[in-house]
Amino acid sequence: MTPAPPIVGLLLLLGLGFFFGLAFEEFHAQANQKRPGGIRSFPLLALTGALLYRLDPAHLIPLSAGLLALSAWLTCYYWAHLGQTDPDGFPNVGLMVPICNVLAFLLGPVALAEPPWVAIGATVAAVLLLTARQELHGFARRVELGEIVNAGRFLLLTGFVLPLLPDTPVTSLTPITPHQVWLAVVAVCTVSYVSYLLQRYVAPPGTPLLVALLGGLYSSTATTLVLARRARSEPQSLRQAETGIILATAVMYLRLLLIIAVFDRPLAVALAPNLLGLCVLGTVLAMAWYWMGGQRPHDAGSRSAPANPLELLTAATFAALFVVISIASAWATQRFGSAGVYALAAIVGISDIDPFVLNLAQPETSQVPVDLAVGAILVATSSNNLAKTVYALVYSNGQLRASAAALALLSACGIALAVLD
Repeated sequence: MTPAPPIVGLLLLLGLGFFFGLAFEEFHAQANQKRPGGIRSFPLLALTGALLYRLDPAHLIPLSAGLLALSAWLTCYYWAHLGQTDPDGFPNVGLMVPICNVLAFLLGPVALAEPPWVAIGATVAAVLLLTARQELHGFARRVELGEIVNAGRFLLLTGFVLPLLPDTPVTSLTPITPHQVWLAVVAVCTVSYVSYLLQRYVAPPGTPLLVALLGGLYSSTATTLVLARRARSEPQSLRQAETGIILATAVMYLRLLLIIAVFDRPLAVALAPNLLGLCVLGTVLAMAWYWMGGQRPHDAGSRSAPANPLELLTAATFAALFVVISIASAWATQRFGSAGVYALAAIVGISDIDPFVLNLAQPETSQVPVDLAVGAILVATSSNNLAKTVYALVYSNGQLRASAAALALLSACGIALAVLD
């Protein structure tokens, strides 16, 4: 995208400066504070920056001089206010005033030199950060130190480890590369981490079905175990537990489809009718049981937060399983053909099916045809549903019969679809 024409850029910078100045002035008016800059100053700052940029767009000497002059004046202003306090009695050492003035000045050259979306995006982001002060500070007070560590782990897994891994096979046992292995780890961790954050900080208390739905994005097996234990210890939450287990399993199909689409679009397209159909069936079963089951007591029990999905041991375990299943899948395909792949799918469904599913969703290295991969994934999900049926009955002392029946029905439908394919 090319930069906007000068006249369009001029009108754009004036409009954005006015918008930014209005937000800046309103913010400080609510705090009963007088600050330099606002609805008149910011458009003029943006216009000044644009004119200085136009004088020498190649070397930017006038623009640099203007920025230095503005910075010197803001430094003097900031120095003069260091000894003052704000209305709450805190030292007046905030940096919002100089930052916003410098940003308003730079809007001028950015509006002329860059595509319009750059200046618009920067202005909107600045206004949102400026006006969301109370919400952002409140969020910062709610976030625990451990969550900051979790975010650091996520950045470490995605932005540091992944680019360093080679994208060539390191063993003749499997064509999977270390980069592909860790990319699969990142994909699963990303979906689980987003669900973890939503459950912990967004989902309001007293909404067990919403928590169960997010749990399906995190891990339907873990959600089944948690709700089964709760149904045993809190009989009043039995109906919510049964509905939540079915709903979490329905969402599992969407989760798998989303992750597969990241790695293998043709396989995702081939699987979409089956997985979406099973998701709809599971949702209908969950809602039918919830609304037709009579009186629904309120679940006042405390919800337990999901485990941290970014533990390095968890990531390493997933990577190891991914490699082992890749080797086992290649061996089973060569030795037993499609029967070996189906048998492996049934076995891995007892625990975690993600490594198996993602191994099949590697078009460059997987030796399994698309139609066989579709059937194997359906068998794996059905096997996993049967395992969750047993978990639900065992951990609830046989109380979750409705959810067990629904999971068994979903398992039977999955196997039928695998046979038909």
